[in-house]
Amino acid sequence: MSIKIAKTAGFCYGVKRAVDKTYELINRNEIKISTLGHLIHNREVVCDLEKHGVFSYDRVEDIPQDSAVIIRTHGVKKSVIESLSGREVFDFTCPFVAKIHKIVSEHHSKDYQIVIVGDEKHPEVIGINGWCDDKAIITYDENFEMPQEFIDKPICVVAQTTINKNIFVQIVQNIKNTCKVVVVFDTICSATKDRQEEAYLLSQNSDIMFVVGGRESSNTGKLFHIAKENCPETYFVENFEDIPQDLHIKNKKIGITAGASTPARTIEEVFTTMEEKIRNEESFAELFEKYGTKTLNNGDIVDATVVEIRNNEVIVDLGGFKYNGQLAVDQLSDDPYLKATDIVKVGDTIQVYVVGINDAEGKVVLSRKKIVAMESWNKMKESYENKEVLEAKIIKVVRGGVIALANDSQIFIPARQASLHFVQNLETLLGTTVKVRLIELDERRKRVVGSVRVLLEEEKKAVESKFWADAEAGKEYTGTVKSITSFGVFVDIGGVDGLVHISELSWNKIKHPSEIVKEGDVLKVYIKDINQETKKISLGYKKAEDNPWVIAKAKLNINDVVTCKIVRMMPFGAFAEIMPNVDGLIHISQIADKRIGKPEDVLTIGQEVEAKIIDIDWDTNKISLSIRALIAPAVEETPAEEVIVDAEPQVENAPVDIEKFIAEEAEKEEADAE
Repeated sequence: MSIKIAKTAGFCYGVKRAVDKTYELINRNEIKISTLGHLIHNREVVCDLEKHGVFSYDRVEDIPQDSAVIIRTHGVKKSVIESLSGREVFDFTCPFVAKIHKIVSEHHSKDYQIVIVGDEKHPEVIGINGWCDDKAIITYDENFEMPQEFIDKPICVVAQTTINKNIFVQIVQNIKNTCKVVVVFDTICSATKDRQEEAYLLSQNSDIMFVVGGRESSNTGKLFHIAKENCPETYFVENFEDIPQDLHIKNKKIGITAGASTPARTIEEVFTTMEEKIRNEESFAELFEKYGTKTLNNGDIVDATVVEIRNNEVIVDLGGFKYNGQLAVDQLSDDPYLKATDIVKVGDTIQVYVVGINDAEGKVVLSRKKIVAMESWNKMKESYENKEVLEAKIIKVVRGGVIALANDSQIFIPARQASLHFVQNLETLLGTTVKVRLIELDERRKRVVGSVRVLLEEEKKAVESKFWADAEAGKEYTGTVKSITSFGVFVDIGGVDGLVHISELSWNKIKHPSEIVKEGDVLKVYIKDINQETKKISLGYKKAEDNPWVIAKAKLNINDVVTCKIVRMMPFGAFAEIMPNVDGLIHISQIADKRIGKPEDVLTIGQEVEAKIIDIDWDTNKISLSIRALIAPAVEETPAEEVIVDAEPQVENAPVDIEKFIAEEAEKEEADAE
């Protein structure tokens, strides 16, 4: 048995350049980055980028505005480049593809008809066509004939970098047979040619061929077809997990090649798996001949009895096999918070999966997690199909999200799906139990993606619907202050926010709501006004019994004498504070027992005076006061025959209508002016 890896297998220059530069940007951790389309046609690389917070988008308009944009190796149309003007762009287009863009653009400007030999649906071809206003003829048909209308035009022929060389040559010959002026650019990547030639030769000398790479990769697909022609037992695998478990490789020559988008580590994993399979087949053959024990193979599921529990492993008896089995603690469960003794005890019989056998050391390496994973995967599929709600425990923080454990299976929850709102520090979620729904399931890779957010949004919507169905003006709620603004506070009254205006927070005058409440305070509020169409709610908070005028009504009466403080001066009188937030007016005629020019002639701001309440209007909250009413009139002796006429008419203790007074004064001023 032998294994041979093609020298040209794996990343080409353009792909390696794009991947390396992207991870450089990730490691700098200075900016948010997104890719326009998958960076390369390899699921493992794309998934790893997502774990690092780099997501791909099919359209420019879908890419977040705060994200820099990476243009992948396939390149894009000229119009796409122009649409990204003003944004930070990292152009990782393969240099060979960029060269094709230049050729096409220059010859299109000279009125050449562009012909692209390649797959019209491939992103590289779509991008190239965009550099000649999408007017190229695209073909990958060996029997292609140039349409009659283009025969007299100059023709420029280019090729998709990963196509078959023989097909390109045939199509070019067909064009030259009918057209007069033909300019041909062999733009097939040299690495592609070498890779295809080596795959052809390697497959001729192999009993089994493995072509490693993403199924979306065009060049990997072509390698598979080339190898399949020479070696019927050719397998297209994306990683080592796709290798058939029942594959017989004894005394076989094995060849391995890979597409331009396949990471070296993936090729290495396939190689290592085959090497291990070869060693196991050889060692088991010798072992069985020597000991005649039961057959045991990698991938077998067997019953085992727990015989010893150590700090970091569990020893089990495999019953009939020469060696005991070793089960590492981390192979018992994915939950890092559990100890071995939490899961098994001596004497328990459990099913285990055979991972590998080391004859030199006499060890059989086992896993219980794989068995549990197989069982739980079916549960996961059912949960996904039925859109069930699962309870999951968050056990790990990874780049771009968290890992949660449910039904003994790991679920990746992207950061944006971990909560209803952005979580600055995902570490705060570790160890918490959340409700999650599966939103994506990859059957082949046994990978699931879940969301906490979709459930929270559904709950919020249900709460809101119930609230709006029951809400009405006057209804009281106990709510929590969510945010504070200069004009009021927003209060959560059961999944819906309402506004308590600053004027509704206190009967006293305040400059800012923070003088009364803070975020998190619990308030008893009631709906003052509600608009079902705009979904706006105005809340009331002030209590009627705290209204200073309600308090004043219980304490003040006409003819009461009160001590009050002068707080404001007006031309027609002075306002005095009787009690907090309750003022009365001392009309200018009621300040002194003689005529005065203005209130300031007698009174000062802050002065405390005694005054008599001469009238109260509780409907308009107006109180009239009089200092004059408390001043005893002067007694003078006058001759009996002398008639004294007051220089100033006596004013009855009547309430003063301030608005009427101001209007009358204004009329007098106008008359004087005339």
